[in-house]
Amino acid sequence: MRNVTLGLIIGAALLVSGSLSLKATENKMKLWYDKPADEWMKSLPLGNGRLGVMIYGGIETETLALNESTMWSGEYDEHQQRPFGREKLNQVRKLFFENNLSEGNHVAGNMMAGSPHSVGTHLPIGDLKINFSYPQGEISDYRHELDLHTAINTVSYKVGNTEYIRQCIASNPDDVVAMHIKASRPKAITMELELKLLRQANVVASGNQLIYTGNAEFEKHGKGGVHFEGRIAVQIKGGTIKAEGKKLYIEKATEVTLLSDVRTNFKNNTFSGYNYKIKCEKTIELASKKDFKTLKKKHIEDYSPLFSRVGLSFEHHAKFDHLPNDERWARVKKGESDPGLDALFFQYARYLLIASSRPNSPLPVALQGFFNDNLACHMGWTNDYHLDINTEQNYWIANVGNLAECHLPLFDYIKDLSIHGAKTAKDLYGCKGWTAHTTANPWGYTAVSGSILWGLFPTASSWLASHLWTQYDYTQDKDFLKNTAYPLLKSNAEFLLDYMVIDPRNNYLVTGPSISPENSFRHQGQEFCASMMPTCDRVLAYEIFSACLQSTEILNVDASFADSLRTAISKLPPFRISTNGGVQEWFEDYEEAHPNHRHTTHLLSLYPYSQITLNKTPELAKAARKTIERRLAAKDWEDTEWSRANMICFYARLKDSENAYNSVKQLLGKLSRENMFTVSPAGIAGAGEDIFAFDGNTAGAAGIAEMLLQSHDNCIELLPCLPKEWKNGNFKGLCARGGIEIDASWKNSQIVNAVLKATAPIEFTLRLSNAKLYCWKLNKKTFIPKIKDDGLIYISMNKGDNLTIIIP
Repeated sequence: MRNVTLGLIIGAALLVSGSLSLKATENKMKLWYDKPADEWMKSLPLGNGRLGVMIYGGIETETLALNESTMWSGEYDEHQQRPFGREKLNQVRKLFFENNLSEGNHVAGNMMAGSPHSVGTHLPIGDLKINFSYPQGEISDYRHELDLHTAINTVSYKVGNTEYIRQCIASNPDDVVAMHIKASRPKAITMELELKLLRQANVVASGNQLIYTGNAEFEKHGKGGVHFEGRIAVQIKGGTIKAEGKKLYIEKATEVTLLSDVRTNFKNNTFSGYNYKIKCEKTIELASKKDFKTLKKKHIEDYSPLFSRVGLSFEHHAKFDHLPNDERWARVKKGESDPGLDALFFQYARYLLIASSRPNSPLPVALQGFFNDNLACHMGWTNDYHLDINTEQNYWIANVGNLAECHLPLFDYIKDLSIHGAKTAKDLYGCKGWTAHTTANPWGYTAVSGSILWGLFPTASSWLASHLWTQYDYTQDKDFLKNTAYPLLKSNAEFLLDYMVIDPRNNYLVTGPSISPENSFRHQGQEFCASMMPTCDRVLAYEIFSACLQSTEILNVDASFADSLRTAISKLPPFRISTNGGVQEWFEDYEEAHPNHRHTTHLLSLYPYSQITLNKTPELAKAARKTIERRLAAKDWEDTEWSRANMICFYARLKDSENAYNSVKQLLGKLSRENMFTVSPAGIAGAGEDIFAFDGNTAGAAGIAEMLLQSHDNCIELLPCLPKEWKNGNFKGLCARGGIEIDASWKNSQIVNAVLKATAPIEFTLRLSNAKLYCWKLNKKTFIPKIKDDGLIYISMNKGDNLTIIIP
């Protein structure tokens, strides 16, 4: 959705040609290690948006942990939601309006909870094991690296005087994982291939292929599961290949290329002509007609322009580059700073999103991620779609990180969810439109979870749907707004308008009964979760109403609907400040039952939305800070990857650079692992060990971006929350709302130059300290902006305009 500049095309061409003269900063965008991984959390990821692989980099035995995005257990469940309906909804609301919270929670808990039978979970496939045989010799010069600029994994080492190099890619154009193994002398590669699968499957070795077929049934989370077929084909130069039983044996080859694909029958329509087994066979057949050099060239041409849209560098970027990543990680874990690793972490998140979510991906990124460690799927919460923050956080970096098209699988998923959510809206609430609650899957689960404590959250759908408006806000793509975003937003708004009710006690328009995920409160000596109009519902209803209202004005449609939205917005309750000084989490000032809880959904108002800001609502911003401080200071605060990423974002909006950066260090250190994957730590939510969680990577990167660039309330601000550790640096290609792409460099925390490129016509204000010191040029012509006393600069740009700001 973004144009690729000539410079990026040239850069990609250099990479393809094999030139080693990469820019210095590009050379630093690598994760590298001086020893193989001995566990999953030390292996390195590759993905093409559908296929994924974790590479251990072993010498005697190489392990490739295989994933595919539609490898799901479970199935469609038409009885997921117990019927409830409008009449019963009115009855239970009457209990809440009469302040009978005990009976109201009892009825809601017993009658509004869903009945999940076959929710299922995303599952890993298992491991491909490559067992090598070598002549006697000392092992030396080992290096395992992942180059983020090319998405190529390389393992190199010597055995005696023979050098071995393995390169692996996950190609989106050819839709395979390909590994090339080469030795520096002829006939030096002898190895065997076998599969250690985690799924029910039959494996056969035939010709030059390992073929495995099976199903993804998984008893933990209900019956059902996809059927699948996978193939691993081997091409050799020199030597021989033999299939025997369930293994392939390669003797005395000089070069070996492995090609891997797996397909499932996920949502296959028998009338579509698609056969997953034939598709797998044909994909391998087509890829086998190309040598690895050709596959790699096409892969780089596809991937590198996406990744190279954005660059980020801080002072002393190369200070610790001589250290392997696990050693750098260990230093940060001890509390030290590594600005180069901060920049690498940011770019790694963008890399992971590209690897996990491409426009042709069949599904968006699941709760714990696209790469599956075989741990989350065994937990009670599964590797599903959690819509009460995790799925949303997975995509927070997409727009500001200049990867708008990586958002598209999420929008396809929302469209499918809305179809099933219309039935849930009718059956549960007696309402039109569509809704979905906290937990979801690819089979259309939109009902309340098995418990209302975490499941009775009907505005989860609104939170997810707000990404549609964010996509428009950044891209200004009116066709997308008209054809995709607005219809889904409107239908969700129609649900809210039909579902919400006037509270007779105060005449406010409220939701309920609903929850503040996954929190509870104390009232008259008892603990409850459900109430009328928790603050998060107010935040999300406003966002959807506001997005729809703006859409009607942009598209010049639905005037009467717009009037109903304006009326609804006028009836929403205001934010309130609790007696403890924080933002009130519920409509009433209830006591928090678990003040150490990781969820702070009422602070969506601060980030990612801007209903509370330092400039617009200073008292509420102060209260938001108080809420944050109370949570962090609470005994046994539940510090997880995603809640710590939240803290980066919150502190960035509060322009508290010291606390924002401390949270960056804690996320990169205590809440990450050697391969820079963020983790839900052992001890939280019943986990016995660290579990990979994708959301900390992407939401943490979004927080870093928010420290460097903010764009809300039609105002763009450069370096709003810059810590001293990043006092010198530069970025290119970050995106701002309104259709602006920005490059900037700074020294001693002061902007030296910046370029703003308009991808759409826009009028906005720019906040820039010492604005009168700069030389301003619009399309290379001197430009004198209008600068107000408060430091705001008023700017108007046409599509294609470049505004340059530079210290003379």
